Amino acid sequence: MTLNFEEVRRITGPNLLSQKPGALVDAYIEGVSHEVVWQCWQKNMSDIFEWLDWQQESLYYRHFSGGISLSISAPIDALYTACQAVELGWLLSEAQLLSRPFSDKKYRFNELKTHLSDEVNPELMALIAMANDKGVSYLVDDDYFSLGTGGTCQVWPVTELPLSKNIQWSSYQKVPAAFITGTNGKSTSVRLASTIARCAGLRAGVTSTDFIRVGETILDTGDYSGPGGARILLRHPDTEIAFLEVARGGLLRRGLPVSDNQAALITNIAADHLGQYGINTVPELAEAKFIVDKGLTDSGVLVLNADDNELVRLSATTEHTICWFSMDKHNSLIQTSLSNGAAVVFFHEQHIHFVDGEYAFSVAVNDIAMTFNGTAAYNVRNAMGVIGLCRALKLGEDAILKGLKAFGSDPYDNPGRGNRYQYHGAEVIVDFAHNQHSMSAVIEMAKKIPAKRRLVMFSHAGDRSNQEMIELTDEVAKFAADEYIIAELESYLRGRELGEIPTLVKKHLSDIDISEDQIAISNSPLAGAKYALTKIRAGDVVLLFALDERDEIHQLLV
Repeated sequence: MTLNFEEVRRITGPNLLSQKPGALVDAYIEGVSHEVVWQCWQKNMSDIFEWLDWQQESLYYRHFSGGISLSISAPIDALYTACQAVELGWLLSEAQLLSRPFSDKKYRFNELKTHLSDEVNPELMALIAMANDKGVSYLVDDDYFSLGTGGTCQVWPVTELPLSKNIQWSSYQKVPAAFITGTNGKSTSVRLASTIARCAGLRAGVTSTDFIRVGETILDTGDYSGPGGARILLRHPDTEIAFLEVARGGLLRRGLPVSDNQAALITNIAADHLGQYGINTVPELAEAKFIVDKGLTDSGVLVLNADDNELVRLSATTEHTICWFSMDKHNSLIQTSLSNGAAVVFFHEQHIHFVDGEYAFSVAVNDIAMTFNGTAAYNVRNAMGVIGLCRALKLGEDAILKGLKAFGSDPYDNPGRGNRYQYHGAEVIVDFAHNQHSMSAVIEMAKKIPAKRRLVMFSHAGDRSNQEMIELTDEVAKFAADEYIIAELESYLRGRELGEIPTLVKKHLSDIDISEDQIAISNSPLAGAKYALTKIRAGDVVLLFALDERDEIHQLLV
């Protein structure tokens, strides 16, 4: 029998297993049934709950291939204790299942109660209860508690909370806010939505995997797609509307930052980063992305891709209003929604159409720069999702049309996503695409551009399996390039040796009958881009998949 567990995670908001904060552990088991493990852990956690007097808390679990996720709900002011409780429950279960003694049980139970008494904050919990009762939006983390968002937000240290009688509850407002998630298109959708908001005269706040920004001011660069970035943005006094990119990792590590957003967009679901946090299949990944549904108000709108089978499947689980979007006007979900007078977005005869009952408008894809005259189907889909999202947030038609036409494909609007350059008479496309779904979409678009010759540079991160790298290389090979430039990603080796990935990729290209003189290896994306530009001729199409050094590559091309 094998029983192992990864680190216990604090869950600060709605999550995969429940609507409540708490703690979670992923356990990997072999030689014993999931049900036996669950029953044993459940009994131990019941004893711990009784010891801590947590009478209102609940237990949750989900099975996955090779293991089980075990979770508890817990008061938001006791999440560190909750993590210790979950771990203790597991260690007790492990000892029982393996018939091992656990001699310090009484000591560990007493230690747990001591930690709880040190952590609890009754004043904080009273304010949260009152905020919920009055319908006032709040945010809480280890150090701060706040009421309201945007310009009305007020923040206090959790150790210096105000008296409830001194709070002017009616002065706190919630700025319009939306979640944006999916496998591909998240960052583009967030940036396009913020451009539309700006055209509506609003100062938009954005969190993404690249930066956190309010209006035109970037507050910081880095991955801010988790709850921490959302709290920074929603507490910023200049934020008038918020678009929160939420990625798989943040959703599974911490859950959602808030549970009262007005809208959410899920762009699509495709295989990517499977095998982490107990998410091993595409249906499981879809369920993880669908967590955003738990973060909406009762009147919230969920904007979903009607062409995505996993999202169609999961749509049956939501009680929220759905705005469907589709590349096919005749999609059955679009037609049913039209018959019912519900809001939909669809592509038909080179136009994107929005229809909501008797109200409708359309825009030609030729007027939307990022669609490359409709050849970039993935950006047609991104535009449709954003239109549905912006209408759900009550943004007007004029602002939507103006924003769609203003938002370009240059690095200033959408860095690293479909950026096009003219260089010595050649067309150069720089994109961040790094999974099969996104790379396929970019290659499909680039192949539609007439070319005398085609060159492509690409890389793979070291945390992908050899088979995944081979499959991604097969996708790149569909570009039918005259030359393939394999760039080392030294900052993304993730346990691999220098040269290991380019050697693997070069061998596979040779195995699929690409000749030696068509393959080059560079020690970085920047070096690969420089090499490509020395080979360029007028009429060429050059595709640079730049997972790193995008800013430096941009400087080469402007």
